[in-house]
Amino acid sequence: MLPENSIKNFYSFILGSLIFLLGSCSEELKSSRIVYSHDFIDFTVEGWENAKFIEFQGMNLLGNYNNEEAVLNLDNLPPHNVLEVTVDLMIHDSWDGNPDDGVGGPDIWYFQIGDQEVLRTTFSNTVCESLYCMRQSYPDNYLRQHNPKTGAIQTNLPGYCHKSNENNYTSRYRIKKLVRHNGTSVRIVFGDELVQNNTPFPKCDESWSLAKVEVSALYVK
Repeated sequence: MLPENSIKNFYSFILGSLIFLLGSCSEELKSSRIVYSHDFIDFTVEGWENAKFIEFQGMNLLGNYNNEEAVLNLDNLPPHNVLEVTVDLMIHDSWDGNPDDGVGGPDIWYFQIGDQEVLRTTFSNTVCESLYCMRQSYPDNYLRQHNPKTGAIQTNLPGYCHKSNENNYTSRYRIKKLVRHNGTSVRIVFGDELVQNNTPFPKCDESWSLAKVEVSALYVK
């Protein structure tokens, strides 16, 4: 069982996010139901378009992807007026972040719930020094300037391909988004627009995977 303060913090986050999303302090969370939760341990692909899997550091991941989309389709959703989607995103190898040189960047990743694009951002796995820093936009939308790996929950993993023998070249991010939604089905899209005109092997140079996806149907009033 979670400690009481952890439970309070969780519900405070949900209510705070709902107030921000819905724009009213009078909104109250009436119900919350997890309708999909998967960490890909058993390689289940039900509901997914373009599903594929890799093994990485003892984990099964949905991926890896480069200039592709992975799409989750959910049907028979219970009555709700808000969807909450949480995803654990793995950023592998030599992502360059914001630089818009048409050769190695920008390295964009996007996330769409239904017809709403909830995140369009960049990630960077590079070092950041006083005279050289390839910054990223996350946790904001593109184009904002943050240091590489800002907001990551884990940064000490090796790369998957090009940097597989070097630590600190896979970064893990936990991204949570809330959107208004009241239909019985939803299409959730994860994708990228990676620029790598300086390598003959783009997918080995930069890619991404998903470690977990969870969707909850909320009803607020």
